[in-house]
Amino acid sequence: MADHLPGSDAQHPLRVAVVGSGPAGFYAAEHLLKQPGLHVLLDMYEMLPMPFGLVRYGVAPDHQKIKSVTKAFELVANRPNFRLLGNVEVGRHITTQELAKYYHQMVFTVGAQSDRRLGIPGEDLIGSHPATHFVAWYNGHPLFRDYQFDLTQECVAIVGVGNVAIDVARILCRTRAELLRTDIADYALEALSASKVREVYLLGRRGPAQAAFSNPEIKELGEMEGADPVVLPAEAALDELSQQELRTTPDKTAQRKVELLQAYATRELTGKARRLNLRFLVSPVELLGNAHGQVAGMRIVRNVLQQNSTGALQPVATDQFETLPAGLVFRSVGYRGVPLDGLPFAERAGVFLNNLGRMLDPQTQQPITGHYTAGWIKRGPSGVIGTNKPDAVETVVCMLADREAGVLMHPAHPQLAAIDTLLAERQTQMVTYSDWQRLDKIEQTLGAATGQPRIKLTSMPQVVEALGHKL
Repeated sequence: MADHLPGSDAQHPLRVAVVGSGPAGFYAAEHLLKQPGLHVLLDMYEMLPMPFGLVRYGVAPDHQKIKSVTKAFELVANRPNFRLLGNVEVGRHITTQELAKYYHQMVFTVGAQSDRRLGIPGEDLIGSHPATHFVAWYNGHPLFRDYQFDLTQECVAIVGVGNVAIDVARILCRTRAELLRTDIADYALEALSASKVREVYLLGRRGPAQAAFSNPEIKELGEMEGADPVVLPAEAALDELSQQELRTTPDKTAQRKVELLQAYATRELTGKARRLNLRFLVSPVELLGNAHGQVAGMRIVRNVLQQNSTGALQPVATDQFETLPAGLVFRSVGYRGVPLDGLPFAERAGVFLNNLGRMLDPQTQQPITGHYTAGWIKRGPSGVIGTNKPDAVETVVCMLADREAGVLMHPAHPQLAAIDTLLAERQTQMVTYSDWQRLDKIEQTLGAATGQPRIKLTSMPQVVEALGHKL
């Protein structure tokens, strides 16, 4: 039977759709396409004109080294049995049910696209934003390029101490000269260059030992050209429970993190134009508004750490409050996926219902033939870019096992020409990988003229113009 399975020979290839062109999608494609003796024709769908997802639109522009991971993705995309179908949105230009008519297997790697809320009064005041909206804006995401952020405010509060929160804080504190060495969107460069922000608060509800950011990120804060990091000595000091935790479960990384933060608590200010205040053991309880419905301040409460029933340290509010004069607030307290019509969604976890990457029927809890997922939409928003590789491989291992067992969808139209005809009717401005290669060169050439890695094209009209109205 195996000889007659799709993928057994070039005349009967295994047709696979990967939805999403971020790290998880590319890692899944890479593992599938390198299987010896397996004949795969893989189409990767991307709703935006440009590929690479989180790497292009999530990684901070001043972290160029991290973006070099795209070189590995380019090797995948240059394979003859890979196609990028950019500017095509599944759920809009083609439904998930329609996809099943053209492919034997489908992998959804669409990430966690929405932010968790703080759940406090005043959260919806003007000037209160999800941090990821700001990240997408300064990274040139086409859907966020026209967003407005009031950078005339002198004080900004960022809730959270994870990677996204610290990225936002750093970008707000960078000088124009520093930003000119990055691939930040040109409109964001101009807006941030004129920023009136002088005080940035980064707020963590637990202590220094529990902060989520990494040691290199902490060290980087002390090397900024235009901002001094500030830590209050009282908040840098570890409480007894945190000290005990470090003693009983020795972790050199955590110990070094505490040392770095405590060093900032005794460091002299150098008189730089901005200050980045790292606050610990505090939580926002209310955003205060003015007569115009705008954020005018943030009320925070002091926390203490207590052990919960599992032994983990949890913050507990005290009766001590203070008010920060913040006129701009970003929340970065977690992210969740959004449902996609026709696919099983676990509402509480904010992921597609799955087991090891196989999507599950909500009623029977049995795998849905041919439906898979990988990345944050599979496991939740955790880990770094590289974490998506073993995650994607785990999913592909399931796909290969199911294919060997003959557990595949039976598409009515598996031929390349069939899906091409449909997409040509639905989306006349599709961007291919060869289109992207041209756009990539154009962006880099534009950047070379100003000494930047690239100047991003951030709208579809710019893309059309750059490609000579080919689309």
